Amino acid sequence: MNAVGAVRTTGIYCRDDCPARPLPANTTRFPFAAAAEAAGFRACHRCRPYRRDLAAADGMPELVCRGVRLIAGGALDDATEGSLADRLGVSPRHLRRVFLQYAGVTADQLARSRRAHFARRLLDDTDLRVADIAFAAGFGSVRQLNRVLAEVFRATPRELRARRRAADRLRADGGLAVRLAHDGTLDFADALRHLSARATPAVEAVDGGTYRRTILVDGDPGMIEISRRSATELLLVAHLPRLDGLIHHVGRARRIFALDEPGAPYGAWDPFEARVHDVVRSGVPDAAAARAVMGDLARRFGTPVPGLGPAGLSRTFPRPGAALLRSLSALDLADV
Repeated sequence: MNAVGAVRTTGIYCRDDCPARPLPANTTRFPFAAAAEAAGFRACHRCRPYRRDLAAADGMPELVCRGVRLIAGGALDDATEGSLADRLGVSPRHLRRVFLQYAGVTADQLARSRRAHFARRLLDDTDLRVADIAFAAGFGSVRQLNRVLAEVFRATPRELRARRRAADRLRADGGLAVRLAHDGTLDFADALRHLSARATPAVEAVDGGTYRRTILVDGDPGMIEISRRSATELLLVAHLPRLDGLIHHVGRARRIFALDEPGAPYGAWDPFEARVHDVVRSGVPDAAAARAVMGDLARRFGTPVPGLGPAGLSRTFPRPGAALLRSLSALDLADV
């Protein structure tokens, strides 16, 4: 999904579905856009490959796939290659060698490209200030954002925003709208049926063609809405108390619909929530009864969220805590 073709005669790299059809003899394949960028190629203005999210590629060693998944989850946003190597159980030198061999770039370069691409999408899709975009995309400062965009796209944020097309800017009735691009294989109606059947009452709701849920942003509540925009895009509308770390919320939204792993089960917002679902459903085979248990846990331990009653939402999902864990361990699921 992430592989691109770089045209040596033009210095541009494209997605495989780009309307431009360069001669194969003039094209060099790269496993990731970051590798094409590191080789000196720039992104095509027609197919805009920076709109794709980072995902592990088929045929790569499991070590690289695990590393890519961790990077896509933000593992290098506030850490070093050395810490990533520790998580993967290898030396930093080995990690760098394997990434260069199979991904075409180091882990750090891949993470930097991911943040730059997300910032570029926000420049296209929104009217956010450059300072807000810097922190939403995981950069430590506007200066860092400017430097990385100049390296990756050879332009300033102002110049990149001036290039966007009239139809690029997304509009939403409140909230911040962001595209969630995918490969077109998603059965959105099936995904909504699945998510509706397992939705935690007061935390998640499916209404018509829209999935909604509450989330926590550094302890403060927010809400996201996801609907179908086109055959290859979902539309995320985020209502957040702050934009810092928006790139992480977008990644979690993608995992709910398994956009980067076509055919995989639809997911939960985070690993803890997924684990609680598994514990409850392992003891409550009946789906309706399991939802009732989940709703009770949300009402007892979730953070109240005012003003979302019309959307069927009133709590955030509980966070890990002694009271909740005692409740789960003491729950006599056989009597439910």
